[in-house]
Amino acid sequence: MRPADLNRLTVQESADRYVELIRAKTLTGALSPATAEVYARDVATFVRLAGERKVLDDLTGEDVDAILLAFARKPDGRRAEPGAGLQSASSQSRFRRSVSALFKHATLTGWVQINPMALATVTAKERGGLRPERRALTREQAQGLIGAARDLSGHRGDGGGQGYTGGDAGVSAGSGAAPADGAAGAERGRRRDQRTELRDALIVLLLSTMGPRVSELVRANVEDFYTNDGVRYWRIFGKGGKTRDVPLPGDVARVLEAYLLERGRADAAEKALLLSWRGRRLARGDVQAVIDRVQRRVDPDRRRSVTPHGLRHTTATHLLADAVDMDAVRRVLGHSDLATLGRYRDELPGELEVAMRAHPLLRGPSGGR
Repeated sequence: MRPADLNRLTVQESADRYVELIRAKTLTGALSPATAEVYARDVATFVRLAGERKVLDDLTGEDVDAILLAFARKPDGRRAEPGAGLQSASSQSRFRRSVSALFKHATLTGWVQINPMALATVTAKERGGLRPERRALTREQAQGLIGAARDLSGHRGDGGGQGYTGGDAGVSAGSGAAPADGAAGAERGRRRDQRTELRDALIVLLLSTMGPRVSELVRANVEDFYTNDGVRYWRIFGKGGKTRDVPLPGDVARVLEAYLLERGRADAAEKALLLSWRGRRLARGDVQAVIDRVQRRVDPDRRRSVTPHGLRHTTATHLLADAVDMDAVRRVLGHSDLATLGRYRDELPGELEVAMRAHPLLRGPSGGR
């Protein structure tokens, strides 16, 4: 039951206490650290939109509606270009769940008298039209990006590939600003083991063909890749402590081998697979900068901005469109339920026409039509 006495905390004070609680839950295993940080990030956004000095109990259902809509219209900060896209439907739903969990806790602890989420009227349908463009790249766009990554892995001249600046455009938080292009170029001239072309190519190829979560990618260690019967596998440590062993496509395995040879000269003692030019484990935020950098090598007619999660959608969409077994795709992506694949599968231009032309019931006994 809710305590009798109301504690009129400000939005900032209640958020600080709530975030401290959810981070403490990671110590008992009730929440994963990644999930706790997502909650914390959403709560911080809620504070900015609601106003940190407001009293939490003073927020009404109309206030919550305004906050939810303000978040829905907020540009997606993961995109490289300003105003490149609004929040996706899934991001909006996640934010709503985070705010709802905060108010549920506030109701139980006596920070609010009435949960304003019960009075909120904005629903996902009413936010229709705020959903950004499709996430998955078309086949041509995906092949353009993969082709650029392949070219990048093959350009091993002193310049590190024509038109390629190298370095980490987005350095890990707390690691300081990236050096100027000239300084980075001079540094690469002195240290061949700090070049990033192969690493960037590998990142794009892994994301485009295997669809890992960005957290799974940056957590990967060298020892997670092994060979069995001549096939390279990646043991991916996913959500909830679950692991899955996924074979690498041949081209990706060859780029991995080349990268490991080069990376081995940099720091054989560092277990992280992906290293910044400073020799530290790459951060989640750095991955988008890598994708954007490789995208600049793609022909403009085949180029479209995409996030790491959009490449996960791309993997699912094209594997399913090519009639790969749904359960196999589920295992590649690391989902427990086949139903979840529906959220990752985007429509492809012309796919219905192709499906009807190849209708299995209209084929003759020999396989023809």
